[in-house]
Amino acid sequence: MLRAQRAVPAWLAHPFRWQRLPVPWAAVARGALCAGPLLGAGIATGHPAPGVLSALGSMLAGVNDRPGTRRTGMVHIGLPALASAFGMLIGASLQTAGAGWWIVLALFAVGFVSGAGSVAGPVRSNAGMQMLATTVLGAGMPLPGTPWAKALFVLAGCLWLLLLRLVLRSPRPAGGALSGERAAVATVFDALADALGAAGGTGAEPARRRLTAALDRADEALRLRRLTSRLLRRPARTEELLLTERFAAATALCEASVALLWEARPLPSRVALSPRKFAEALRTGGSPGRLSAPETSTAARGAFDQALLDAAVAFARQEPLSPAPKPPAPAPAGRPAWLTAPTAVARAAVAAAGGRTRRGRSLFGPAGRDYGLRVAVCIAASAAVALLLRPEHWYWLPATTTFLVKPDLGPLFSRTVNRFAGTVAGVLLFAGAGLVLTGSWWPALVAGAGGALLPFATRHFALQTVAITLMVLSFVYASGSQEAAAERVVDTSIACGIVLVVGHLPRLADPRRRVGHRVTSALHSTEEFLRHVLESAPGTDPARRLALRRAAYRSLGEARAAAETAAAELLAARDRNPDWLTVVTAAERIVDAATACAVRLDHGARRPSVAEAERLCQALSAMADALEDPRRRPAGELPGPDLLPVPDCATLTDVVAEVERIRGYAGAP
Repeated sequence: MLRAQRAVPAWLAHPFRWQRLPVPWAAVARGALCAGPLLGAGIATGHPAPGVLSALGSMLAGVNDRPGTRRTGMVHIGLPALASAFGMLIGASLQTAGAGWWIVLALFAVGFVSGAGSVAGPVRSNAGMQMLATTVLGAGMPLPGTPWAKALFVLAGCLWLLLLRLVLRSPRPAGGALSGERAAVATVFDALADALGAAGGTGAEPARRRLTAALDRADEALRLRRLTSRLLRRPARTEELLLTERFAAATALCEASVALLWEARPLPSRVALSPRKFAEALRTGGSPGRLSAPETSTAARGAFDQALLDAAVAFARQEPLSPAPKPPAPAPAGRPAWLTAPTAVARAAVAAAGGRTRRGRSLFGPAGRDYGLRVAVCIAASAAVALLLRPEHWYWLPATTTFLVKPDLGPLFSRTVNRFAGTVAGVLLFAGAGLVLTGSWWPALVAGAGGALLPFATRHFALQTVAITLMVLSFVYASGSQEAAAERVVDTSIACGIVLVVGHLPRLADPRRRVGHRVTSALHSTEEFLRHVLESAPGTDPARRLALRRAAYRSLGEARAAAETAAAELLAARDRNPDWLTVVTAAERIVDAATACAVRLDHGARRPSVAEAERLCQALSAMADALEDPRRRPAGELPGPDLLPVPDCATLTDVVAEVERIRGYAGAP
């Protein structure tokens, strides 16, 4: 299939993309009370260095202050906070040992570890980036103090923001200590209602992806809640078990809904009302009330109505069911399996995530080595150039490179353009503030304004750069380095040029190696789910089926994000690589079709033979291996629709068609 031609190339249009997000007013308030007051306290007490370091720590923590429950916030902020303190310890130790060209080798090593960590997920990727940034700043900023003291001040600034997050929170629904988790599960039902409302239209697939993202966020929130209970050796409370049951009911309802969406027919508006009522019941602690009347016109609609009834039963319960023995016993007639063992889905999800989804996640695997090498070379090159040009204030170049070069944070050209534009705007605003404001306290005021802007600035990287530039210039000014702001613009220009040149070297910019491992992992997860659907008897281990489907969608979401980034990269050799977005879309349709197939098989559809199912699954697995390594191309012909004569399960024909589409791209040179 030929890709649609666009009037504007993706790499040129990407810098102007703007995310539409609600304004996080609580985070804005936290940002205003973080870096500015900490820096002001240091200036007022005559100890600017501790103020600068603690404000730096709070700024880095503010970058990770995103919406979510308290526990997800502690993980997303806490792990990078520890990495930031560790990086400051390394950098300050390098500074204590004395400046020299050997520092380029040290930054190369830290940059490699930071870049390799990008394959391990967004939280550890942010932790690696902030560790590298504080290493550079600790080695270059001339601040007094021992390395341990500097690291502790940075950590204290991060902890100050965490404390504010516990105090300054957004208005929450009813639910006490579980209100954040309730809100996350309620968002799943809202996203489900949106997907049902979009059925049969052009927005059906994007709505289904938003539903998957909502499921992932709710699952993460409940998983962290369970982890906290285990660490505290505290048994799960009644309300926690009830919420787990209701989330399991939401997961089952989503599976039935995917089968309904696969039929691609508009649904009556009343169908989406029931999930809305479940969402409102979770937020208010009330009852969902009357639900839509059942209708069994198709197998998918019958499965949806049955799942809706099961969810109503879960919401009507006031006491959780006792956990089933391991392995879970078969569900009694008329009772869903997930209700007999409400934690089975969670256990199966952990087991599913431990296999294929870990492919390519090793820090020292091919993708990790390429990620690490790209960051390390760019950091070392920028540090070497900086030491040649400005040995007294060399840290700005590698610090700028740190926020540009991470491969998982966005297309390199787009980030470079936005970084330069944001830095220029930030320098001009800071210079203007210096002309208008007087006294020694005004940098703290500018830092406070930048901290308040930072949560809102997540909509666009240029705006985020403006906020960070205002804050960093305030720190530099308060620490005594009051050199001309024009030097910062020049340094940023040089850093952007280095990143564009070094970051686009052939091996460092190969999408097959940077994206292929995620697409391969997603295809293997898809194949595992398809195999379970085709080879398992109806009703066998439904918790594992739900978990495998969730694992497949989660892997596909990560692969789509990587593919969209690769599609917007400025690469001369892009056309010689597979069309990653087409492959991911085909895999998503396979999971959707397999879900619809599972529902039909549960309702008595004829099942393909073991040989047919095995051949189809092996073909999909071979495509995954070929995408990861072109030398591992599958031999022989793939099965055609005529080899799967299952009239009551027509979605398998669509599965074969999507596998054929993937084959068209797997053999790309």
